[in-house]
Amino acid sequence: MQTENPTTILFITGAFVSNKCWDEWKDFFENKGFKTLAPAWPYKDAPAAVLRERHPDPQIASLRLTQLIDHYENIAKKLPQKPIIIGHSIGGLIAQILLQRNLAASAIAIHSVPPQGIMTFKFSFLKAGWGPLGFFTSTKKTFLMSFSQWQYAFTNGMPEEWQDKAYCESVIPESKLIVRDTITSAAKVDFNAPHNPLLLIAGSSDHTIPESLNYSNYKKYTNKNSITHFKVFPERNHFVLNQPGWQEIAVYIQEWIAKLPA
Repeated sequence: MQTENPTTILFITGAFVSNKCWDEWKDFFENKGFKTLAPAWPYKDAPAAVLRERHPDPQIASLRLTQLIDHYENIAKKLPQKPIIIGHSIGGLIAQILLQRNLAASAIAIHSVPPQGIMTFKFSFLKAGWGPLGFFTSTKKTFLMSFSQWQYAFTNGMPEEWQDKAYCESVIPESKLIVRDTITSAAKVDFNAPHNPLLLIAGSSDHTIPESLNYSNYKKYTNKNSITHFKVFPERNHFVLNQPGWQEIAVYIQEWIAKLPA
């Protein structure tokens, strides 16, 4: 990796968690010669505990997916060259949309929320998503995941003391509108269009975004002249970015990037 003019990796955070979830990933990729950015969502540039104290937060509650996409599009456009975009969950969806807009040299979508039109009726997906969608509750108030919801939706399979530590360090209030917008035209992707290289990563134990949903997302891409790859890691839940063993995924991504045609 050349360091004179390093490629920038733009990390895009998913919903419900602080952008600090990328701190170790930033260190990993900077040690490989990349420059990295992991900017917070609008109104979320504060420690997780501070953001939880602000709940219910009307500013965060007002956020829409189009605003969020525009936020990261503006960041990408200001960079000296197209970044590599790595996104998790809704961040993975935004990575796919920005790749479609030709704003990324390549994109990696980790346990990505799928674009519009891709659904599953798997029970774990419906159970994990029901609370954040916030039906029958005011969209003027943020959604804050309870510890039991966190255990099911993000950290299933981990010891309770780890789940508790992760909750304190990561969980923040969320906009119900953002979650609802992911099933609208704001989340649309033209799967037939040519695109720069895309890697979709899934986890076999993810309740929130099941492996099968990510595979359906992958299969929708039909442009045979574009690189689209899919990889499943066993026993990975939705807390994949900070789940013990996250380095294996980071190494896989770094090696995938290195193999791409110049």
